[in-house]
Amino acid sequence: MKQLMTGNEAAARGAYEAGVLFAAAYPGTPSTEILENLGTLYKKDVYSEWAPNEKVAVESAIGAAIAGGRALACMKHVGVNVAADPLMTFGYTGTTAGFVIVSADDPGMHSSQNEQDNRYYAKFAKIPMLEPSDSKEALEYMKAAYELSEKWSTPVFFRMTTRVCHSKSIVEFGERKEAKPFKYEKNIARYVATPAYAKVMRVKVEERMKKMEEFSNTTDLNKPEYNGSRIGVISSGVAYQYAREVFGEEASYLKLGFTHPMPMNLIKEFASKVDKLYIVEELEPYMEDQIRAAGIDCIGKAVIPNIGELDTDRVRKAVFGEENDTIKTEKKAVDRPPTLCAGCPHRGFFYSLSKRKGIMVTGDIGCYTLGNAEPLYAIDTTICMGASISTGHGAAKVFEKTEPGKKVVSVIGDSTFLHTGVSSLMSAAYNGGNSVAVILDNRITGMTGHQQNPGTGYTLMGEPAPQVDIPALCVAMGIRAENIFIVNPNNLEENDAALDKALAAEGPSVIITKWPCILKKPSDHDKKQFDLSKKTCKVNADKCRNCKMCLKTGCPALFAKDGKVVIDQGSCTGCNVCGQVCPFDAIEKAGE
Repeated sequence: MKQLMTGNEAAARGAYEAGVLFAAAYPGTPSTEILENLGTLYKKDVYSEWAPNEKVAVESAIGAAIAGGRALACMKHVGVNVAADPLMTFGYTGTTAGFVIVSADDPGMHSSQNEQDNRYYAKFAKIPMLEPSDSKEALEYMKAAYELSEKWSTPVFFRMTTRVCHSKSIVEFGERKEAKPFKYEKNIARYVATPAYAKVMRVKVEERMKKMEEFSNTTDLNKPEYNGSRIGVISSGVAYQYAREVFGEEASYLKLGFTHPMPMNLIKEFASKVDKLYIVEELEPYMEDQIRAAGIDCIGKAVIPNIGELDTDRVRKAVFGEENDTIKTEKKAVDRPPTLCAGCPHRGFFYSLSKRKGIMVTGDIGCYTLGNAEPLYAIDTTICMGASISTGHGAAKVFEKTEPGKKVVSVIGDSTFLHTGVSSLMSAAYNGGNSVAVILDNRITGMTGHQQNPGTGYTLMGEPAPQVDIPALCVAMGIRAENIFIVNPNNLEENDAALDKALAAEGPSVIITKWPCILKKPSDHDKKQFDLSKKTCKVNADKCRNCKMCLKTGCPALFAKDGKVVIDQGSCTGCNVCGQVCPFDAIEKAGE
C-alpha cells in the first residue's frame, strides 16, 4: 500500500515494520509526531511512553535494548544535549538488540533556541549515522538502522531535520517483521562501564569504526549518480533535494545516506571524475571539513550559507547568483508575531508580574516564553529547558551581595518543571535560595501539541496514571509549606496576593498557577476541578472611556476599531483578565 506521509509518520511506520518493541521520547518539535504515531496507530505491537526528559527516554530505551528488544528513543536536537551522558557510554558498551536514537534538528530555528548541527554527536559518540532526505527514506532507513545496529552491536544515530520531519512524500508500506528478541545474558564486562572494562571497550569501538567505514564505501545507502563531468555535488538529507533541483540533470551527484563514518574512498573516486566539486549541506561544514582533510578540493561554505535553513532559492543564489521572480508583498501585512492565545491562563499571571518593578524574571522553554513579548515584557532570560529556577537562584545569590533586597522570580511550565526543573528547585532549597519559583501548571505539555506528562493523569497510550502532586513534591524537596501558594492565574487579585507573600517570604518560595490550557480537550480530572463552561466578554460602549488599558494584556481577542476597543466573540474565552484590568468596569460577561 502507498500513502502520502510526513517524515515523522514514515519514521514511526519504519520502526513498526522493523519490529520495535519499546519506544520512548520527550515531546519536542520537530520530532513529536514520531512517538504520537507509535503510541496510537501501533500500540498493539509497540509499547510507547513519554519520558519526563530525554535522558530518561534514552536510558529506558537502552534498558529495553540490553534486555533483548529493539528500542527507539526520539527527541529534538537540543534534547540530545540532555541525553548525551548515557549515549556516550552506550557507544562504548554497544547494544544487544537494535537501538536507534532520532535527533530531529531544526535549521532556521523554527521552534528552537539554537540551530546546533547534531551530526557531530555521531562523531563524538563514535556511532553510525543515517540521514534520510524524504519520507520514503525515513521509513526505509529506519528499518536499515536496526539491521546495522544489530550487525555491529551499536546504537545508531538517525538524523532528521524540520523539513524532512514535516514535509510529505509517497511511502510504500511493508509488513511488520517481528524481530526475535535476544535472550538476556548477564555480562558484567560488557555493560558495567567502570574504567577497567571501559578501557577494553574503547579499543573495540575503534575496531568497529574501521569496519563501519569499510561498509560506508560499499553500501547502497550512499549512491553515486554520474551524469556530466563538469560539476559534481555531494549532499545528504533534505539538502540533496535542493541541490538536485538547482544543479539539474547535467551535474553528477553523490547522495550520502550513511554519513558517519564518511565513505572517503567512495568520495575520492567520485571527486576524481568531476572538474568542480560542490558540498551542499545545511548548517556546519560537517562533510566539507572531512573531505578537505582528506586532501580533496571542494566548494562548500565559501558560498553555501552556514546560518539558517537552506532551500532551492538560497542554494541557487549562493552558487549561481540567480534569483527567482517572486510575488512582492508588504511583509508587515503578512507577518504576525507569536503571541499567547486568547484565554491563555499564563496571560493573567504575566500581567500581574509585569506590574512588579525592580525584579528580575528568569524564563524557560514553553508557550509561556511568549511572556517576554510586548506589551507584557515580563521575562528577562530564557536559556534552556529547566534553566529558569537554577538561573534565578544564581542571580539571587549575587544580588544578595550587589543589590540587597532585589528579588528574582523564575517561571516554568509544569511539564518543563518535571523535565529538569525539579533538580533546579531542589538545589535552590538545599543551598538556601531566596528566589520565587512560579510553576505555570496548564495541565498538559502545551507548546508541542498537548502531550501527556507525569502530572496529567494519563500516559501516552491513553491509560490512567498517577499524577505527580507538585505541592507535595515541593515540600519533599525542602520548600516550607507556608511558602507555597496555589492560584487561579485568571484571577488577578489572587496573583497579586500570592506575589506579595512570596516576595516577602524568607527562603525559597513557590507559586503554582493552576488552570487548563485553553486549547486542551478537558480531561475528567479537569472537569472535576475547574469551571470550564463557555463564556465570553463584551465591551459596554457607554462605560468605555477609550483608555485602552485592556490592550495592555496583549490578548489577541481585543483590538481597536474606529478608535474603540472591540472584543472578537469568536476568539474570546471569557477569562475576564481584561475585565479586571479595565478601571471603568466597561467589560462585562456576554453570556454563558
